[in-house]
Amino acid sequence: MEERTRLGLGIGFGVAAGALWGLVFLAPELARDFTALQLAAGRYLVYGLISAGLLVPRWRPLRTWLRAVHWRGLVGLSLLGNIVYYVLLASAVQWGGVAMTSLVIGFLPVAVTLVGSRAAGAVPLRRLAPSLWLSALAIGCIAWQAMAGSHTQVQPHRLAGLLCAIGALAAWTAYAVYNARWLGRLDHVSAHDWNLLTGVVTGALALLLVPAALLTDTAVHDGQAWLRFAGISTGIAVFASILGNGLWNRMSRLLPLTLVGQMILFETLFALLYGFLWERRLPTPVELLAVAALVTSVLLCVRVHRPHGE
Repeated sequence: MEERTRLGLGIGFGVAAGALWGLVFLAPELARDFTALQLAAGRYLVYGLISAGLLVPRWRPLRTWLRAVHWRGLVGLSLLGNIVYYVLLASAVQWGGVAMTSLVIGFLPVAVTLVGSRAAGAVPLRRLAPSLWLSALAIGCIAWQAMAGSHTQVQPHRLAGLLCAIGALAAWTAYAVYNARWLGRLDHVSAHDWNLLTGVVTGALALLLVPAALLTDTAVHDGQAWLRFAGISTGIAVFASILGNGLWNRMSRLLPLTLVGQMILFETLFALLYGFLWERRLPTPVELLAVAALVTSVLLCVRVHRPHGE
């Protein structure tokens, strides 16, 4: 495949994955009467069941190469990128709000790009500097908007939400780096199969969350609330975990890690868009500036990664 074609396909997959992943920021708001543990357990149990069903007809060729080291890698990736990340993110949204959580998670492109710049053959960091500065500008705009809209002093639950968001940032940065490296080593495995294997392991780990999720929830939910919870869990599992993760894995195989980091900007961009729709309002001038900076940042990073001579 030509390098230009790889670049275009990879970016397309990254945008689509960001659009689907942005939905996860709404789930904690839609199911605010349920805890973060319950949201994670519900989402990933469905993810695991669907993945297991889709893997059945593909299992015979997969088991010929799967070894203990691969299962250990899948456990680590499932914890970092799914269980730990989503529990922390859902807690951050419920305690600190969507705006603050989007702000912190918005640092993912910078974090992943900085780590990726250390890889052999990566684009030098100095060439990525304009894109990174624009990312920082966009995040600063979102931060300023969040602070300007807050007229209350910092409360303990908001501080806890901030710490959870920082933890989610660290977990997903590690996941993005290690998952890209695994996919690079396993060139004989399709991105779809790797996502389904991750789903099966994540579903098994989610079973361990169920007792804690039920015991730590003191609220009483009626049948309608549980149906709503099941619908949200299924929707997020299908669109974000099955489809979104699959698109992300395809992208990770096509793009260098420094550009993979920039693609995470689209998750923040779509999370903000969905937030505006949920709040039924238009973006403020500062938020529009942030969106412009995000898009320009990605375009500059793409330009740096274009093959020579184009």
